[in-house]
Amino acid sequence: MKLIIPMAGRGTRVRPHSHTVPKPLLPVAGTMIVERIVETFNRTLDRPINDIVYILGPDFGEDIKQPLREMSKRHGANALFKVQETALGTAHAVACAEEELEGEVIIAFADTIFDSEEPFELGDADSVIWLKKVEDPSRFGVAVYDGDTITGFVEKPEEFISDLAIIGVYYFKDGEALKAKVEEVMTNDMKGPGGEYFLTAALDMMIKEGKIFKTATVDEWLDCGTLPAWLETTGIITEKEYEEGSTDQHPFKETKIIPPVYIGEGVEIENSIIGPKVSIEAHTSIKNSTIQHSIIRDHAMLEKVDTKGSTIGAHTSLKNVKGEVHIGDHSALDIG
Repeated sequence: MKLIIPMAGRGTRVRPHSHTVPKPLLPVAGTMIVERIVETFNRTLDRPINDIVYILGPDFGEDIKQPLREMSKRHGANALFKVQETALGTAHAVACAEEELEGEVIIAFADTIFDSEEPFELGDADSVIWLKKVEDPSRFGVAVYDGDTITGFVEKPEEFISDLAIIGVYYFKDGEALKAKVEEVMTNDMKGPGGEYFLTAALDMMIKEGKIFKTATVDEWLDCGTLPAWLETTGIITEKEYEEGSTDQHPFKETKIIPPVYIGEGVEIENSIIGPKVSIEAHTSIKNSTIQHSIIRDHAMLEKVDTKGSTIGAHTSLKNVKGEVHIGDHSALDIG
């Protein structure tokens, strides 16, 4: 089975961090967003993923591809790469992988992290669509359903039709059948809101032809699409995975750790207060600082920093900084 991950967008809402790293490669408590998606599939699917197809932007080079190759290998899959020259919608993104649309395929848009305690049974359905109940369906594409069978889709309904939002994860038993409908959407210029080609248009045609679409619901659906969302999701995941923590577990000099806190390999901390809900990536140095509810990327150097709600890039130096900051990779800031 193939897993297709469209990730050509630059993630403008998580700038400045997406200037150097595509959003799906940003970490959440030590693990890339895209890797957390793959981990969830490996744990919950009833069959293995053999190939992962990454749909990248035209300017994504080896510095992006190599981490994806290594990650795929860790999970027992081959990495393949396709290019989306221009972002024209979800159907257009899938069309960029047309050569790989054969046999069983899963499509997962790498904007969110999702999880489920129960395994997903794909069975013999023509398609399975992952859904999550939401309070405001007008913000999402939603599925109209009868029992566990989907009867249609509506993009951002103005009136209440369904409260089950499509989270951007789809299984298809026959990738070629999907490819035919995606090509039909493109050929017939079937644009939706915003002038984009929506995958739901292809899915609607498949349902009208009698294909059986089943639902799969998730327990957790966490957004990483904006700086506040990335911070909030990191806090939730850190709380879930790193509830315990103390200065006894982390032998840092004159430092108090207030859990939950994620601390990567090779981190040095001295005379500081860290936490709660802080993620510190590998080989970072922190001295004489107080850090709360923040993300610190790898190889950062912080001294005399007092901050809450900040996102600090990799290989960054901060000194004498107080208050919330969002600073990209390879930056230096000294307000002393």
